[in-house]
Amino acid sequence: MSLEVLHPTTLAEALAMLAAYGEDARPLAGGTALVLLLRHGLIAPRALICLEEVLDLHRIELNPDHIWIGAMVRLQTLARSSPIRACLPVLAMACGEVGNIRIRYQATLGGNLAEADYASDPPIALMVLDAVVRTQKTENSRAIPIAEFFQGFYTTALEPGELIVGIQIPAPPPGARMTYLKFRTRSAEDRPCLGVAALGVFEDGICQDLRVAVGAACERPWRLPEVEQLAIGRSLDERAIRRIAQGYADQIETLSDLRGSADYRRRMIEVHIRRALEEIRNGCGLLSANAGR
Repeated sequence: MSLEVLHPTTLAEALAMLAAYGEDARPLAGGTALVLLLRHGLIAPRALICLEEVLDLHRIELNPDHIWIGAMVRLQTLARSSPIRACLPVLAMACGEVGNIRIRYQATLGGNLAEADYASDPPIALMVLDAVVRTQKTENSRAIPIAEFFQGFYTTALEPGELIVGIQIPAPPPGARMTYLKFRTRSAEDRPCLGVAALGVFEDGICQDLRVAVGAACERPWRLPEVEQLAIGRSLDERAIRRIAQGYADQIETLSDLRGSADYRRRMIEVHIRRALEEIRNGCGLLSANAGR
């Protein structure tokens, strides 16, 4: 069976093609994962719906209350974009850590999320940003909170024929501090053994908001709001940092693979959450005063 490659120029055309071919079609974004699956014979669609010419999916918009990132925006664009670095530094950091520069110039944010690779950097950052994945089918659209989007190994909440059209991120709280730490055990270009993102808001040294996300050490990105609450209304001192780091290490069910054992990852979660919280306490990743304006 020959493979058809279709090139819609509008979102409506792309959705109509997906509906017409059903399970025999795959949307093609950056292709960094999809092409490998095709080459190894792991999937055999009848049609690829190339989204490159759907210009509406390439938009980045900064609004007073939210930031919109189209599904086809490249990871390297996000890593180097001055507005994104100013208003969402944790996302720029995470996108800049993906693979190598060749991959980042090709891979897209929407494609990265749709793949749902457990050892991927951007989803971890999007967790602390409370991002919402916006999807569309021919007949309806959905807004899926990022915490509900990932459901397990390479598994998402996407339905057949449903396409990620963009990611909507609420404007971060004024004065938010953010960081992303990636821990590798093999090589500079390898996937992470662990990724930790953190966002904090402080007033007169007292923590008003704290978000911590962990990924790559478990089958999907995780946040533990009940553990984050240990910092609210208090100074983020060494005791509080230790309690939060230990709480995450104790409660996240880690996995074993070539990058590290479950026990090793559990220890690394504690170490890297402590480092991330010390960074934001000390002012790392402070938003620009004009970010998002």
